[in-house]
Amino acid sequence: MSGDTTIVLMWEARAVEGRGGELLEWARARSAELAREPHRRELLRAPQDRVLVMTWWEGASWADGLPELPEPDAALITRPVHRWRFEAVG
Repeated sequence: MSGDTTIVLMWEARAVEGRGGELLEWARARSAELAREPHRRELLRAPQDRVLVMTWWEGASWADGLPELPEPDAALITRPVHRWRFEAVG
């Protein structure tokens, strides 16, 4: 895994019960404020008030300091945010 490729960042959080919509809007706003614009961005929601944000960074490498969403206020989430990095494969 080296050289320029497409790196996909995944950010997932679980809201306090009943606050999934609020977490989704928080994530939407924060993803629009990233220091750089990703090639692609998707926001998804799932049962149990979970929110997932995926960003695609073309021409990136593992060493790049890609911008990530911060941790929401602790009162909005039930546990720490989960984060993953993947390399897109053809």
